Amino acid sequence: MLAELDFSEFQVFILVLSALLLFLYGLEHFSQELQTVGREKLPRWLAMATRDRFRGLLLGATVTAVVQSSSAVSALVIALVNAGTLSFASSLAVLLGAKIGTTSTAWLVSFKLTHIGPYLIVLGGILTMLPFSIRVVGRAIFYFGFIFFTLDLIGDSLEPLRQSPWVLEWLARAEEPWLGVIMGVLMTVLLQSSSVVSGLAIVLVQQGVLDPMGAVAIVVGATLGTTATGLIASIPMDAFAKRAAVMNLMFNAVGVVLILPFVTAFGEWAVRVGETPSQAVAIANLAFNAGVALMFLPFTGWMGRRFAPKAEPRHSPENAPI
Repeated sequence: MLAELDFSEFQVFILVLSALLLFLYGLEHFSQELQTVGREKLPRWLAMATRDRFRGLLLGATVTAVVQSSSAVSALVIALVNAGTLSFASSLAVLLGAKIGTTSTAWLVSFKLTHIGPYLIVLGGILTMLPFSIRVVGRAIFYFGFIFFTLDLIGDSLEPLRQSPWVLEWLARAEEPWLGVIMGVLMTVLLQSSSVVSGLAIVLVQQGVLDPMGAVAIVVGATLGTTATGLIASIPMDAFAKRAAVMNLMFNAVGVVLILPFVTAFGEWAVRVGETPSQAVAIANLAFNAGVALMFLPFTGWMGRRFAPKAEPRHSPENAPI
């Protein structure tokens, strides 16, 4: 493919790729800094989900929206299951909540809030110069601004691609629902972040490079691809952690299979509801993930008993979910 590019298009390709890598860098470090801030509190909050599936759903959504990474939260939840801090059944509600929380990135991008990036970078940089624990908060703010800044950079670097016939032709294939879903899965497995893929899809829509219908199919596929991180994280862990990762995959796979025949109609509904094409993609992203989460939530207790590994129970009765 690179042989078909002239030098200027190759430069655009490198610019987009470098901006995307910077975005991944900022997202990873922002998540790490927040986990550093809540090193003790975060696992304790997630462990609170042992009593109430609705609390687990809310906690999963809130923590993921703050950390900006469902992959990180899923990996943390699986680690807590492995440690015996979180029961297998309770982890299912938190994983479902993470599906909802991960849509926050799409909303931030769709409302074009990325312009605040430089201000957050400056504020975070100033705070890192101060003493005591405020430095840690400053680093988190800095990387949060860095995420927005790089998203703006991605948007600017994509501008020339509006005139590139081969790019437009390739992205137009995403309008075919099953192709768009596959593209979303592959991109997310490669980048290890559905937030990156959904944000990038919305930026492409804002640039007029990608049709909203294709973007909806891509973000649907991204929800399936993001389960790869949890599966990989569970490999060295015990049977309970492995089963939690598999159930997370099952939730998303069932949701994708159910929506696939209706992706076009679903996208058309989102376009009618959204004020702008980019908001339509964010609405579709939220509606799909929330729909899947609410569909499975009433059955987490039953699934926790039915699909738990056949092993010696590690959780005391008082930690059993309601």
